[in-house]
Amino acid sequence: MTHPASQPRQSALICFYYALPALPMAAIALPLYIIVPSFYAASFAIPLAAIGGVLLAIRLIDAVTDPLFGWLADRVTCRFGRRRGFFLSSVPLTALAALMLFWPPVDAGLIYLALWGTALSIGATWTLLPYTAWGAELSDGYHDRVRVSAWREGATLVGSLLAISLPFVGGLERADAFHGLAWIAVFVAVVLPLAAGLAVWRVPEPVDRSVRRLSLRESLSHLAGNRPFLRLAAAFLLNSFANAIPASLFIYFVTARLDAPGWEGPLLFSYFLAAVAGVPLAVWTSARMGKHRAWSVSMVLACLVFSGAGLLGEGDAVLFAVICVATGLLLGFDLALPPAIQADVIDNDTVRSGEQRSGLYFAAWSFITKLSLALSAGIVFPLLGFAGFSTAPGSSQSATALQALGALYAWLPILPKLAAIALMWRFSLDETEQKRLRTLLA
Repeated sequence: MTHPASQPRQSALICFYYALPALPMAAIALPLYIIVPSFYAASFAIPLAAIGGVLLAIRLIDAVTDPLFGWLADRVTCRFGRRRGFFLSSVPLTALAALMLFWPPVDAGLIYLALWGTALSIGATWTLLPYTAWGAELSDGYHDRVRVSAWREGATLVGSLLAISLPFVGGLERADAFHGLAWIAVFVAVVLPLAAGLAVWRVPEPVDRSVRRLSLRESLSHLAGNRPFLRLAAAFLLNSFANAIPASLFIYFVTARLDAPGWEGPLLFSYFLAAVAGVPLAVWTSARMGKHRAWSVSMVLACLVFSGAGLLGEGDAVLFAVICVATGLLLGFDLALPPAIQADVIDNDTVRSGEQRSGLYFAAWSFITKLSLALSAGIVFPLLGFAGFSTAPGSSQSATALQALGALYAWLPILPKLAAIALMWRFSLDETEQKRLRTLLA
């Protein structure tokens, strides 16, 4: 049985239209887990423990919805196509849930948070999985896939910058006014449908290279037997875990270790702004040394640069800002390159299984991302507490607690990053192997 012709190299304009929905999607993720808890606690007198329990329950629901929507994304089709149709059908739920959760009525409570938080989590998963699978299949070329991934992740970073900035436009003090979180609500509710519609209108449906449909048992068997995927997934989990550790401790590091309260926003903004510049740098570097080597080199540099943060202390906020900019540039590599390598890994599975299952693979990708965040919170906070660090507002910290905070923040992430580098340095699926796979598929 023959396969369809190869996907052409997509123009910059097509990549631009494809990347547009990533802007509002990024504006959902940060507020949901960073701003929403404190806003609902302060505005509606809901205990933080209850809010934490609701968010944990939503994460447990994700464990079911991720594989479900990944499986559906590979099978549901309509007149817009397999990827575009399933993606477009999710947008009304996602946009409505974001509007309701981020702009709640003055009498909202815990049940309201649980209802619309769950709806937004389901909608965002439904939107994201066919969207990322669409991008993975949009181009066949080894380097072209980096371009598509870079456009999407660059838009994601811009959306993250908006999510950081918009809450401060209207403030978060009053729930009965047009507050900062409501700005995000309106932005997502208006921009997501428009961006999704433009993307579906202007970006082509990728070729489905499936020649048969696998049962669930066969599907999982091929997934488990895809050695390049297992290697990439392990490296991605280790690196994501390494990145999640400082993300979890960032506020404590800035306020307690550096004694620089008020610097959190500017430092975060500079970090994500530098990452926007890092994305095209990642494209340029991968074109010269290959995707897996470029990613590995960026992780080596991140270890060297970030290790200096453990030596900083009170009054070193400016030096830390330099580290934030440098590591932000390298974050562009973490965002742009692994999804492009994942697209090559899916080719390896398609050749062997006969079914193109990008949706299922990106569902596993999504699960790994969420697992890394859970592992970080479950490991570093108990270690920090064991060292005597107090999270109570206004509490003084001992020298031992501050030293432990610095070591956990700056030096613990180096260990999983080194393990990820060891896995990826000699990664077998390079440009030559990817071209061989594309020949077999074409």
